Formats: sequence, structure tokens, C-alpha cells
Amino acid sequence: MSERTKKFSNDLARLVVEGDQLHNAIQYECHPEAFVERLSSLLGGDEEKVAKITQSLPDFREKYQSWYSEAQAVVKQVLPDRLPDFVSYFEYPRVRKEIRYHNYMVKDYLQRLQVTIAGDVLVDGSAAIPEFYQQLNIVKAAERALDSTLLNLSAVLQADLFDTEIETARALAKAGYLRAAGAICGVVIEKHLNHVRGTHSLKIAKKNPGISDLAQLLRTSNVITLAQERFIQSLSDTRNICSHAKGREPTKDEISELVDGSAKVLKTIY
Repeated sequence: MSERTKKFSNDLARLVVEGDQLHNAIQYECHPEAFVERLSSLLGGDEEKVAKITQSLPDFREKYQSWYSEAQAVVKQVLPDRLPDFVSYFEYPRVRKEIRYHNYMVKDYLQRLQVTIAGDVLVDGSAAIPEFYQQLNIVKAAERALDSTLLNLSAVLQADLFDTEIETARALAKAGYLRAAGAICGVVIEKHLNHVRGTHSLKIAKKNPGISDLAQLLRTSNVITLAQERFIQSLSDTRNICSHAKGREPTKDEISELVDGSAKVLKTIY
């Protein structure tokens, strides 16, 4: 197992553990008495252990956002078909005439939303528990998929290869071979963006699309943001300087930014 694959697997295992903790936390926050009673039953009435566990639970509203961001990125890479489901449990529908138990989402919980009618609570934060539980189950499914021989790890293996090429470009730049370093980075970016296009099953009419073409396609397909497209375009501009024999020489700073930017594209766009 490569170092990247091992790290990815470890990060996913950590997300599952943190997710289980968050699941306990939201249950405790919504139903403290019932949670303590159930936990006490499991621990044979050991009050000291019960107190230790409840005190160690994270604050759901404080820790959820970072967990969600990491988990979303993992689901997007390992189980892209489940990403819309994963997001739907967090984000409430754009059009919602009324708030009921079935359309109360995790985002509502973070905002402490509660609906009452004539003083009676119609729906409260406890409605977010099953929504988060489904998110956690999707992350656990991703972990099982990663451990399965059926999972296509070409993206991870390709990333390892690209990392090696980026390091080669960095070494060439250090030795003064600026154009060569820039050319390698251009190839890496183009191949990576084309791989991302394939991952999202996007078609492009142009037979041999370049970096700018691929970046525009990914942005119009909402895979990347406008800011990311512009960042990629700036890298492409530097690559073009390296590829044209008749023109000015690229500077060391430009190539340094291109090398670092290429590494950033590999790690943030997928």
C-alpha cells in the first residue's frame, strides 16, 4: 500500500470514529436523560464510567462543520454517486413551505431551529439525529468500499505518479531548467483535470482539450469554482510561456508558483 493510500485509509477510519462520537454527542444534547440511562445500562450502572464518557463527548455544533467538510471530500472521491445524498442530509430544500420532522436537516440543528405552535414543540433538534446518522452511514460505506477489492484505486495510484512528477519538476527548477519544469507541470495539470472530467462523466466536444478548456468545463459543471478556474488559468499562462520557444524566459518565481500551484490542484480538485 502506497503512503498516499495508507494516509487516505487512516483519515477515513478517523472520520468514522469522529462520526460515531458526534452521533453520541447529538443524542446526548437532544435527549440527555435517555442517553445516560441507556449508557448506564450498557456499562452495568457504573456511574463513574458514564460520567467520564459524557464529559468526553464533543460539542456537536462546534465540531460538525470540520467533520462534514472532510467527509464530503472523501465521499466525493470514493463514492461520488452518493455525494448528492450526503449533502441532502445537511442542506434543507431551497423551497420549503413548512418545516416538519421529515425535512428538518442538520443545518437546521446548527442554527438551533425549533418550530412551535401554540406553545407546543412541533419539531426540534432531535429531528436532525437520523439525518446525521445517514451521513455517517455513507462515510462508513465509503470505508468498506475502500477496503474492498472492487474499489478502483486508479485515482490514488495516479496521484502518487503525479506527486513524483511534481517533485521531478521541482528538482529541475532548482537546477535551473525552468522551461522543462514548467512543461512537466503543464502535463500533470492537464492529465489531472482530464481525469477529473472522466470521474464526473463529463463530455467535451474538443478532440484535444487543453488546460483552459478543461477548467472551463469543470467550472460550468459546478465541479470547481470560478476562483479555482482563474487560479488554474494563471498556471496555464505560465506553462504557455515555458512551451513557446520564441518568447521571454520564465522567471524562477513564476516556476516556483507553478510547481506549488500544480501540487495544490492535485490536492484540492477531484
